Amino acid sequence: MTVPIRLAIVGMGKIAHDQHLPAIAGTSNFDLVATVSRHGANLNGLPFFPDIEALASSDVAVDAVALCTPPQVRRQIAETAIRQGWHVFLEKPPGATLAEVVALRDAAEAKGISLFASWHSRYADGVEPARRWLAGRDIRHVAITWREDVRVWHPGQEWIWEPGGFGVFDPGINALSIATRILPRPFFVETADLDLPENRAAPIAARLTFRDAKGVPIAMDLDFRQEGPQSWDIVVATDAGTLTLAMGGGQLSIADGDPPEVTNDLRGEYPGLYRRFAAIIRAGVSDVDLAPLRLVADAFLTGRINQVEPFIE
Repeated sequence: MTVPIRLAIVGMGKIAHDQHLPAIAGTSNFDLVATVSRHGANLNGLPFFPDIEALASSDVAVDAVALCTPPQVRRQIAETAIRQGWHVFLEKPPGATLAEVVALRDAAEAKGISLFASWHSRYADGVEPARRWLAGRDIRHVAITWREDVRVWHPGQEWIWEPGGFGVFDPGINALSIATRILPRPFFVETADLDLPENRAAPIAARLTFRDAKGVPIAMDLDFRQEGPQSWDIVVATDAGTLTLAMGGGQLSIADGDPPEVTNDLRGEYPGLYRRFAAIIRAGVSDVDLAPLRLVADAFLTGRINQVEPFIE
């Protein structure tokens, strides 16, 4: 029998409670041994620490940590974990900048531990079937629409509006994580218009155009101000019909084409992430794909900033 991996969660906010804790409870790969948070108290009697240094100084035996903090503070926490020889799960986005994630990847490799830059939307049910179906198609154009109400999905999360918080690209990077997985060729930013509220440091909406290595156009529409029905859709027009991934990759359909074969066994995004994390730990490798983060960085590098009305939550 495989011995469970002893795991601590760092950052006990909404994503930890909504996604990480249920996924860990449903797997035999991990044994939750401690939590770390600046706020709150212990969970079900587990050892609780105010910061990762306190955990490292304790007598709690740890093999791995899942970092669920905002990206702006994640690098230093991850560095501490790597120095301890702990395997590291990075929530998305894996860091506030490309340079710090590369540095973490290199530090993990030097230490011989596994680093996982997780992209949870890639584990939605429709993503792998979509990737297989698109592999043999002539792609004509792609439209990505990610429009949601920030007041509903990110209430009180002031960090998302700060430098390094990504603004509307916090959900938008989920779309890019899917697109970079399912599309057969790399693609590049051509234009980017970023709407920045005059009282915030991160965009509330954005419109981008990309083009892939063979010239296929890709349009992206992001907006945090959507009321009513929410949109998390990727539509790919091909020679064999139009593929649509809706609900953030969870619903797949093909118009005027043969339906894809659905053989994906990763039911649920976060259970899939934890299966992957366990697999790379036991294989002694890392999984650090920077493509989605690189595209967001390029959008900020090349984007035109449009100042818009203040955002008041």
